[in-house]
Amino acid sequence: MSEETQRNVRCLVAKVGLDGHDRGAHVITRAFRDAGFEVIYSGLHKAPEEIVQAAVQEDVDVLGISILSGAHNTLVPKIIEGLEEYDAFDDTLVIVGGIIPDEDRPELEDAGVDAIFGPGTPMAETIEFIENNVPQRD
Repeated sequence: MSEETQRNVRCLVAKVGLDGHDRGAHVITRAFRDAGFEVIYSGLHKAPEEIVQAAVQEDVDVLGISILSGAHNTLVPKIIEGLEEYDAFDDTLVIVGGIIPDEDRPELEDAGVDAIFGPGTPMAETIEFIENNVPQRD
């Protein structure tokens, strides 16, 4: 996007399920803000339905799901299904961060996850992915 046409990218960084480790979510939230994104942080222990409601109500461009609990194959598809029910999926870039085994990645991508970022991913890589792939809205 050129600077003249650039608008603020709205992001929701969400912690789903019983995962209580939020250090990475706080780090990514700060990096997104430093990159000029508007960022909302969900807080801990959110149900998939709560995350969907927040994403829809806040009209976010990007939903970043941080999950380390191992329940990604159950919880992430529920969030995507909820976005689809509200016709918000096509307008939302869905990314996942956390420890996702390689064998689980294809299932999440098939469910609609646009990208998965594991531990140690450079912040610049994640930010560049968002800038290059955020859905364009009128």
